[in-house]
Amino acid sequence: MLASRVMAEEQQADFLVMGAGVAGLRAAVELADHGKVLVVTKEAVAESNTHYAQGGIAVAMEGEADVTLHLQDTIAAGDGLVYEPAAQVLVAEGPLRVSELIRWGAHFDMENGKLQRTREGAHSLPRILHANGDATGAEISRSLAAYAQAHEGIHFAEWTTVTGLVVADGRVIAADMLDREGTARRVGARAVLLAAGGAGQVYSDTTNPAVATGDGIALAAEAGAELADMEFYQFHPTALSLAGAPRFLLSEALRGEGAYLRNDSGERFMERYHPLLELAPRDVVARAITREGMGSEPGLARVVHLDMRHVKGIDLHKRFPGISAELARYGLDLNRDLIPVRPAAHYLMGGVRTGLDGRTTLRGLYAAGEAACTGVHGANRLASNSLLEGLVFGARAAQSMLADGLPHAAADAPAPQAARLSASEEQELESIISRLQHAMWMYAGLLREEETLLEGLAAHAACEESLSLFAQHSRGTRRLAEAHAMIRVAHSILHSARARTESRGAHFRNDFPQRDDAHFQKHSVLQLRAGGEESVSFEVW
Repeated sequence: MLASRVMAEEQQADFLVMGAGVAGLRAAVELADHGKVLVVTKEAVAESNTHYAQGGIAVAMEGEADVTLHLQDTIAAGDGLVYEPAAQVLVAEGPLRVSELIRWGAHFDMENGKLQRTREGAHSLPRILHANGDATGAEISRSLAAYAQAHEGIHFAEWTTVTGLVVADGRVIAADMLDREGTARRVGARAVLLAAGGAGQVYSDTTNPAVATGDGIALAAEAGAELADMEFYQFHPTALSLAGAPRFLLSEALRGEGAYLRNDSGERFMERYHPLLELAPRDVVARAITREGMGSEPGLARVVHLDMRHVKGIDLHKRFPGISAELARYGLDLNRDLIPVRPAAHYLMGGVRTGLDGRTTLRGLYAAGEAACTGVHGANRLASNSLLEGLVFGARAAQSMLADGLPHAAADAPAPQAARLSASEEQELESIISRLQHAMWMYAGLLREEETLLEGLAAHAACEESLSLFAQHSRGTRRLAEAHAMIRVAHSILHSARARTESRGAHFRNDFPQRDDAHFQKHSVLQLRAGGEESVSFEVW
């Protein structure tokens, strides 16, 4: 395809976009009339966190009162840490961006000639648009990709991994990358956008696809950009919990349509945790399920179930076709069965620190979507705000890249050449990654404390040492780059979680269970120091 020819023949683009999810594609469309855009993605264009988003996109399309309520819900869910100017931008510009998306070919579900809206947890009213029942992300990804691929100014480098950012005189001027054939090259650009998504693969249990290894965040940190709010990892309350099955996401929209949560005694339990019951904010529901699932004996877990057997007046198979099909693979049916669930790592509220315009603290480098942190989600993301964030801030980041008008800079030094791993090396590398993922789930999951975080840091250090020794004789593969990224991101999560000695939103500490506004109604800011250590400070934005 054209993407292959671009990568083979050209070593320069005007704008380089890392990631082909909603933020990256929306930015590419904005940039396309102003120069050559190269979108780099580790697999096919369709493979991104965006593609797997089920529930929908939250947007207030009924006027100012609706926008105001959306803002209030976003702030309330963020548990005292939402950066309000960012949230105002999100809810105010969201209707324009969604209308634009519809004009470009996105098909959302309709009812009686109008957009169908549903409600999810912590929303005060139905404002969630969905597509094909429970495949909203796939439809947004499809429509944006088709629109972008039709533009002659946008080129795609699929199956290509960005392995490093090139910095000269305090500015990012190029990126090193590796294609699926093992060929390394360096591509110069006037501006680079990180829109590579989240880092769910840092945890052993996650709803994220395999590509979500935190690459963009790690590359930014290594290049010298600041990160923020890395302790706030949102765990989706309801992932399928069956031995041998992946942690398939069971959308929040199920609870929006009336699903109950029941413990192993068959009791609804959310009334003990929040007045909104099953529609409480995600962090509350996830911790409630975790506590209900803790057995009285060490290592003995109790099963928690999602129950829709009582829901009437809705065709569950039609409303949730993707979920129904996946459950059917395991002999389960929403109409008939209790569905076993447990939390899984889902969404990172932190990321590369940016302003409202997508600019990072490093000149020439921009970030948008889950890889970025504007403070818009605070300590806990409101359900279905992520796709909207990608649209709004992807466009804004692109506008900043154009406004800054940076020139090309020489980046002639050759990129390091690639090497392939043997089967035994691949196995050794996967063992290191698995140990890291297990340690993060055990020690930096939903319930944290000083002792577990110290154990996590010790386990991390051991994994980092193993990876360092491994890299001395093996280099230059996508999986090795991903392992380095996961090591970097995991350390940032652990370090930030230990520094925040309070509980807020998705960050809960058993040893500091209360919110401490006097000391911590601030955002954590991380910067990599010489020698690889990170400093953590807290700032009011």
